[in-house]
Amino acid sequence: MSDAEGDDQPQASERPGDVQSALKMVLKNGLITNNLARGIREACKALDRREADLCVLAENCDEQQYVKLVEALSAEHQIPLMKVPDNRELGEWCGLCKIDREGKARKVVKCSSVAVKEIAKDSAAWDVLQEYFKEQSSD
Repeated sequence: MSDAEGDDQPQASERPGDVQSALKMVLKNGLITNNLARGIREACKALDRREADLCVLAENCDEQQYVKLVEALSAEHQIPLMKVPDNRELGEWCGLCKIDREGKARKVVKCSSVAVKEIAKDSAAWDVLQEYFKEQSSD
């Protein structure tokens, strides 16, 4: 094994620079471990059963009733809610797309909400998100 192998892969112990990159890492890990509930139906089921550790909601969701439902369920069960600006971007982050040969996402499906069922509590990305939630709650 040469020294150059694996150098382009990000290390799991690296601390993400901002909240958005931390969210991407948490969603990517959830996708790998099959712990994502993608879409309004799956996310609401996970929230209602209290299986979710985190909920992510797109701000540009088409139906305002969906937004109210997800916000109410996450508030009722004290599950952290995070909002992202674009539902197409959220769909890409949670794997609802095809990746072409160059590594770019194609045929991205919009996703209005995602619930992460289990998060590795010892990850640096989760620590960044926890700090973000503490800052939001103190405001």
